[in-house]
Amino acid sequence: MSLPEDKLNDLKAFIAAQDSMLIAYSGGTDSSLLSVISKEILGDKLLCVLIDSPLVPRRDVERAHELANRFSINLKVVNFDPFQIPEIGNNPEDRCYHCKKKICHTLKQIAESKGIKTIVDGTNLSDLGEYRPGNKATEEEGILHPFVEAGINKEDVRRIAKEMDLEFWNVPSSACLASRIPYNEKLDLDKLSIIEAGEIILYREGFRQCRMRLHNEGKIARIEIPKNDIPDLVSKMDRIMPELRKLDVSYITLDLEGYRTGSFDKKE
Repeated sequence: MSLPEDKLNDLKAFIAAQDSMLIAYSGGTDSSLLSVISKEILGDKLLCVLIDSPLVPRRDVERAHELANRFSINLKVVNFDPFQIPEIGNNPEDRCYHCKKKICHTLKQIAESKGIKTIVDGTNLSDLGEYRPGNKATEEEGILHPFVEAGINKEDVRRIAKEMDLEFWNVPSSACLASRIPYNEKLDLDKLSIIEAGEIILYREGFRQCRMRLHNEGKIARIEIPKNDIPDLVSKMDRIMPELRKLDVSYITLDLEGYRTGSFDKKE
């Protein structure tokens, strides 16, 4: 396998070949690394676009703004109401496809208005092995994946960011809040607010990689944290539970399988 340095050179060559570029930006490790490197190469010919919606955790939005300011990245924020699209609010298994499709259309309109021909995102090789209907939408809409083109996976992204002394190299993976709700249970602002509030409580207690998933129309909360952190959570339960109880969830459970991505994608 190629060394990360070789992959990084391939990534830079891809970016340098563009006259201008628009990046679908989230503030996560992938899009942040892509944005920092692209800024060094393209300068003012780079535009990053953050699609902000109730599906996006607030701490992700805050981090996106902070990083853009720190690295002088040209950032445009676009507000998006996902509940205007029934295929998103009804939460079918291909919800992500419909959401990403709309986002791609928005990005293409912005790019066209700015005279930008190349639109990219932070998808890496590791993402291609997961259940991500949104990838189909980006392929259909012509969104390019520079990390994939350079043969870069998630481990490479973190290694490159660490070697560049970028503090976000080990930021835990994030995902839209809708991923915490079982398919075919409708999305609404109340559920999303409960999820985010619960995860903020856990995050403040030191659990940086956590998910609070809602079941049975929001009556049951299932907490996922890495297995190694479970004893720590149990030891803090007397302090955490009173805060979680304020969220008006009937039952709060701890998943003994631990944290894992895409747990609702598992087929029994």
